[in-house]
Amino acid sequence: MIKKHCLFCDEIVSIQPEGDYDRYLGCSCSPGGFYSLLRDSYEPIHSFPHQKKRNMLHLVSAYIRELTDCDEKIILSVDDLESITNSPNIPVTIEDKGNRLLQYLYRHSEGPGESVVIQPLARSYNLTYSLNLQELVYIIDKLSNEKFLIREGMNFKLTEKGWREAAASAGRKKLKPCVVLISEEEDLRTVWQDRLLPKIEQCGYQPRLLTHTKAHNREKYSLELISNSKLIIADLTGQSPEVYFTAGYALGLNIPVIWTVNRRDADKLFIQIKDIRPVVWETAEDLAVILQQRLT
Repeated sequence: MIKKHCLFCDEIVSIQPEGDYDRYLGCSCSPGGFYSLLRDSYEPIHSFPHQKKRNMLHLVSAYIRELTDCDEKIILSVDDLESITNSPNIPVTIEDKGNRLLQYLYRHSEGPGESVVIQPLARSYNLTYSLNLQELVYIIDKLSNEKFLIREGMNFKLTEKGWREAAASAGRKKLKPCVVLISEEEDLRTVWQDRLLPKIEQCGYQPRLLTHTKAHNREKYSLELISNSKLIIADLTGQSPEVYFTAGYALGLNIPVIWTVNRRDADKLFIQIKDIRPVVWETAEDLAVILQQRLT
């Protein structure tokens, strides 16, 4: 059988050609199963810059593993990867990642106390959407200390508490209200809408993008929306006075505010206040990483 390198879990695996697709069999992305990748997408993905691969490919591997473990067929092309990694269903916080491990054990056992073997553990950190084994081990230790599971070597058991939590978390994700304030620039709005809001949602927030505009099809600034929010992100790019005012109103209500600004405007802000100290960003990808670090 033909062997090929899996781009997502970095294993050499057997493949089975099927029309324009290659079926990857039994790698760490889908132990005992398979996924299909459009053959013409292999080289474009392989040619991604190193940092993009580091940020993206382990998440795709985890996505494949979780869905194939739930008996879903996965058929991918290079055009699918951005939407997968930007999906709010991808866990970012340690708590959400731990819940994915509990749900995995829940799917593979009939009740609390039943052993589930995870072998090899060193190739299973995609169970928690983790970048490496160290994070998986940290999550396992945390869940053990919180009495959600018991680990005995490669054998894992849900406790009564863990079983209840897994059952509840399978259909539960309560998002906290968040408002993102930006100036009325179409390009800026597109960046936030398409590239940054999904990342904020991954961190457990429900972001509302507000601009000061006369357009009828867009949400305008609302002090009621601000007062009901748990977090404000105020982007100073474009020098909108409304962003300053509304974010200041939020601060007066003791609502946390994260200030951001694109580098092109960083040296010409209307107000130079040390307490603001905005996050200076150049690309949406860089800002997404910084926001996720702040929010998790």
